Amino acid sequence: METRIPLLSIEEEQLLFGPHDRNVKQISRRFKVRFSSRGGTLRMQGPDDVVSVLAGRVEELLERIRKGKELSPSDIANRLFGRDGNGHGNGFHGNGNGNGGGNGNGNGSGNGSGHSHHDRNGVSDGVSSVLLSRGDGLPTARTKTQQVYLDLLAEKELVFSAGPAGTGKTFLAVAAAVRALRDGKVQRLVLTRPAVEAGEHLGFLPGDLEDKVDPYLRPLYDALNDLLSPSAARRMKDMDMIEVAPLAFMRGRTLNDSFVILDEAQNATKGQMKMFLTRLGERTRSVVTGDISQTDLPRGSSGLQDAMRRLRGMEGVGMVEFRSEDVQRSSLVQRIVEAYGDDD
Repeated sequence: METRIPLLSIEEEQLLFGPHDRNVKQISRRFKVRFSSRGGTLRMQGPDDVVSVLAGRVEELLERIRKGKELSPSDIANRLFGRDGNGHGNGFHGNGNGNGGGNGNGNGSGNGSGHSHHDRNGVSDGVSSVLLSRGDGLPTARTKTQQVYLDLLAEKELVFSAGPAGTGKTFLAVAAAVRALRDGKVQRLVLTRPAVEAGEHLGFLPGDLEDKVDPYLRPLYDALNDLLSPSAARRMKDMDMIEVAPLAFMRGRTLNDSFVILDEAQNATKGQMKMFLTRLGERTRSVVTGDISQTDLPRGSSGLQDAMRRLRGMEGVGMVEFRSEDVQRSSLVQRIVEAYGDDD
């Protein structure tokens, strides 16, 4: 039997394997199970009953690690081997070379009963890695308007946020998305924005597709890297938990069980906005952010302004508008925003 479990950081691998790979060597010697890690995935190969129990123990350990629990190397070894604090018992029948206790103390008795924490909410427990070494790791409101915004993000299926740069529109939306993914409310994050400067015809730019769209999506990557870590964001992207794509690529899709963020929406046309809003499927939440005063489209053609006018007061839809006093970047930026006012 072979089982695979995603690891979201090299630190997780090091903790599980133990000092000098001590844990995996002992597991291989005692239980004839081979542990290996490649490409962010832990692989376990061996007898069915033993692999099943070990997989449950590994997932329990990862859950504790990702919730910020302090575990010493001996704690991790004891839990892997099903031992109590005195080193007694391994929870297996017949594979422990004399070290097994036979009753397993509820950690499994060769029938796989220890495997109980996988995919409980339709999404891997690995999502909670966003907590690793950061406590909750997610931002809180600094202004009253930001608190209103966070409340709407928790309560509404669709939230529009408009206002000047530096007010936390995108950052708080990404944080809410990470929190929803961590809590099992959605299965993936979809981050998108229009590539309006290239007219969404990106063929003349050098490189492959990722090279062409990366400059337009970089602010979304920056927010993810700030909230997670670059390695965790990459791993979640590799596991299809996070998707970052230009708005044009949303056409024809239905997004279920997702948290979808449309950033820089002032540069989406009315047609693009309608297209985006009709992509939202079952159990999906969405946030649309932008600064109407900074649109690159002709006056009166911004899809953000049009959508906020059409959908204001609709059930399930929340709207918040930030002001210059909500700017958090620097006092200089706040003064610049005030100087420009509502000028286009």
